[in-house]
Amino acid sequence: MLGICSLKGGVGKTSVTLGLASAALAKGIRTLVIDLDPQGDSTMALAPEGDANALDVAAVLDAPGYDTIQRALAASSWAPEGLDLLRGSENSARHDGPEGSTSNAGALSETFTMLQGYDLVLVDCPPSLGGLTRLGLSACDRAIVVTEPGLFSVMAVGRAMRTIDQLRRSGAPQLQPLGIAVNRVKTRSVEQEYRLEELKTLYGPLVLSPVIPERAALQQAQGAAVPIHAWPGAAARVVSFAFDQLLDRALRAPR
Repeated sequence: MLGICSLKGGVGKTSVTLGLASAALAKGIRTLVIDLDPQGDSTMALAPEGDANALDVAAVLDAPGYDTIQRALAASSWAPEGLDLLRGSENSARHDGPEGSTSNAGALSETFTMLQGYDLVLVDCPPSLGGLTRLGLSACDRAIVVTEPGLFSVMAVGRAMRTIDQLRRSGAPQLQPLGIAVNRVKTRSVEQEYRLEELKTLYGPLVLSPVIPERAALQQAQGAAVPIHAWPGAAARVVSFAFDQLLDRALRAPR
């Protein structure tokens, strides 16, 4: 399980989650996206068909179990046979206390292992240090920290890395940082080049390569509810290549 997190909103955390899902789909990797963010952006983007009796991730957090999770699963509109979603909901916010308990992370992780047929599970965490982020990361074995090359975003990376280390030392020994995904990188920006060098100085090889360039094609594909790998044009191919490389790095990580 791969957790995608950030401690600053607006850096494109969900866009990175969806980009990785798109790359996995293009490679034929059976994937599940778990939408832990109460904003539910991954759920909106993947646009599963409505079901009046369907549950959501909040119900799974209330009572982790196989039956519950099966009723919260939905086939994505991107590829009903290749990409599934564990529906997000604003109701999950009741699990997002300021400190956050990971006491049921083990039960949640056990529930996730009951799911059969997935080669990759992506957990889209909220952009905060609350209970949902801690719970989601504690159930993962790897975590990507998403940032962009700006002052406040770079500062938030340090807090995220410290949180991952704290969780690893206090109940989630399997959790390791996969690295830092730098998103929305603009060409010929002196300020961004400076911040990129700052990140590399601070975190060295944990800064994942390549960076994800700023391209309108990514927002256009999301607006049309299709994976970036299916969007036409050279700009989409550039972004798709970046996500292919990040996915390959995640798949090579020791389990």
